[in-house]
Amino acid sequence: MNRLLSRTGLLTGILLGQALPALANAPEGGGPPDYSGITGLYYTLIAVVLAYGVYDTFFKKS
Repeated sequence: MNRLLSRTGLLTGILLGQALPALANAPEGGGPPDYSGITGLYYTLIAVVLAYGVYDTFFKKS
């Protein structure tokens, strides 16, 4: 289980590291900046932290 969690965390980190430039949208023209990419990144990060908290609280065997 430790290997699986470790590999999953590593894969998630690599994917987020590769996606950062694509998620940082530049504003087009003179309009307001588009924050949809970074908002999605924040929601994903929050979901990962919450999922780990649920795993740590309910499923991890001490």
